[in-house]
Amino acid sequence: MIRDTETMNGLLDSVRRFVRERLAPAEEVVAETDQIPADIVHDMKQLGLFGLTIPEAYGGLGLTMEEEALVMFELCETAPAFRSLIGTTVGIGSQGILMDGTAEQKDRWLPPLARGDLIASFALTEPESGSDAASIRTRARRDGEHYVVDGTKRFITNAPEAGMFTLMARTDPAQKGASGITAFIVDAKTPGISLGRIDRKMGQKGAHTCDVVFDGVRVPAANVIGGVEGRGFKTAMKVLDKGRIHIAAVCVGVAERLLRDTLRYAMERKQFGQPIAEFQLVQAMLADSRTELYAARTMVLDAARRRDAGEDVSTEAACCKYYASEMVGRVADRAVQIHGGAGYVADHGIERYYRDVRLFRIYEGTSQIQQIVIARGMVRQAS
Repeated sequence: MIRDTETMNGLLDSVRRFVRERLAPAEEVVAETDQIPADIVHDMKQLGLFGLTIPEAYGGLGLTMEEEALVMFELCETAPAFRSLIGTTVGIGSQGILMDGTAEQKDRWLPPLARGDLIASFALTEPESGSDAASIRTRARRDGEHYVVDGTKRFITNAPEAGMFTLMARTDPAQKGASGITAFIVDAKTPGISLGRIDRKMGQKGAHTCDVVFDGVRVPAANVIGGVEGRGFKTAMKVLDKGRIHIAAVCVGVAERLLRDTLRYAMERKQFGQPIAEFQLVQAMLADSRTELYAARTMVLDAARRRDAGEDVSTEAACCKYYASEMVGRVADRAVQIHGGAGYVADHGIERYYRDVRLFRIYEGTSQIQQIVIARGMVRQAS
């Protein structure tokens, strides 16, 4: 749902210009230094990117799902690390509080998140709990007006920059599944929190992940999201449904950039006396990429509109994330192939994107998990 076309077009124009003038020229610097320059982070705050999904009452832009997807299409025509910096705040960091938090929690945490004064991080995955998120072992033991948290989280995006964590921890050890898990808001400055070294990843330089260790961390009972134990997993799943449409939109944006650069190269690069874009087998790869990209974009917009209309889109969100993340991998592979040797060296940046997009098939639920979610949704609907 687009609430005001003129306002939305103005925002998209601003994001498009920001990508072209500020982000794209900085891609190589980010790749070489593994850091997003501070002046760019400042400009991202000024543009309101950290508050995209937070309601205007708390200082954000309050975008609908369709509006959010359209912004991601534009913002992600550059290195994925830029989007990653805002992603955990735009997603689980704010949305868990927004969907299930108390009025006091919303008033306390949403305004600084919307301004970008606090960067949120989602602490769910553990060394022995990834796709099987319901099996987490991090323990939160009640002690008067606090909970004492012990455990280790792994591959936590934006943990080195985080001002707060949305933490999933087990409050009822007798409950082995999802029902024993509670969601907490944890100030990153709380004593007992320590960070591991920043992970050395295949791609997405500038987007940082690391272990987060909780050793006797005392969290106020008032920081239980919604004030009720045992609802954390449900909160996480609700936000992840939204997040899967978001990631699918990210994949569409990256694929658009890849295909545009590849088409330009194919039209300029000559072999046998003519541009390689004139060769039918190259045209076939371009056509396949455009077709799949169009399909993914259409899926994302349809699922976003359905969610805005209040429909249950768990199955559709999983379809979007599954298809779009696989699609961008194929587009990246064809981009390398069309560039030939130039695609394998760093000069054109194609090999960097080839490595960057591989992660999309893994996080926010692997492709295999999406297949399970889709199939179970089909069975549930048919029953």
